Amino acid sequence: MARKKSNKHSTSWIAPTALGLAVWGALYTMLNASSFAAVLMTAAAGAAAGLGLYAILHLVNKSKADKERKAEEERARQEAEAKAKTDPMSPYSPEVQKVINEGRLAMKEMGRLYSSIRNPAIRQKINEIMAVSDKIVRDAIDDPSDVPQIQKFLSFYLPTTIKLLNAYDRMNAQEISGSNISGSMARIEEMLDTSIAAYQKQLDALFANQAADIQMDIDMMNGMLAREGLGGKGYLDLNDFMREYEKQQKMNAQKPDSYTDNHQKGSTSNG
Repeated sequence: MARKKSNKHSTSWIAPTALGLAVWGALYTMLNASSFAAVLMTAAAGAAAGLGLYAILHLVNKSKADKERKAEEERARQEAEAKAKTDPMSPYSPEVQKVINEGRLAMKEMGRLYSSIRNPAIRQKINEIMAVSDKIVRDAIDDPSDVPQIQKFLSFYLPTTIKLLNAYDRMNAQEISGSNISGSMARIEEMLDTSIAAYQKQLDALFANQAADIQMDIDMMNGMLAREGLGGKGYLDLNDFMREYEKQQKMNAQKPDSYTDNHQKGSTSNG
């Protein structure tokens, strides 16, 4: 990275000039002074003023140079972090890779909470949240145009859910049933149900553009079938087919995901 040219010498002429003026003033006063003591006092005062001004300007330049150096180091640190977050071998754009990285971090923390919280009902809710969240993150790969919507989900909604789950975990570890703790835990449990429904709606909204394209293709196909005399009973009704397909997709989205269940799918043997 090219280093910014420092301008710390741009005012370096001021101090010598000021010192010279002070000395000149002292000499002028000496030539017109009525006593040797006055000459000495004037010369000392002029020299002290010049040196004092030089010291002040030196400190100002040093402080400015330090600030510039720190700013440059901070920029370099941020660039290094951004470069580290971007996998050079990644087949995805930086925006999509950023979504993937943030999604992995969120899933890792949710997995930790799943293991820490022993309440089966809460663990089931965490599992459902992770399943939908994972599908939302994966949509960035399938349709990068959805990244702005997904980024909003990752920057606020999911972190807030994780924050509340961490609070639930801490309160649950106290093993007491005070009104404040019990009430807060109950509200968090209710919030999880709301979050699951909201996340499912978010996932569905990401497919709005695809749904419009699919509907256009269906209408075009049905029009062609009608013109060719191939429509009617006994033939494929694409509208019914797509409704059944969307129904199946929603059912799959509601199924628990095995992301954090600490078990792997068994391999299918032939025969």
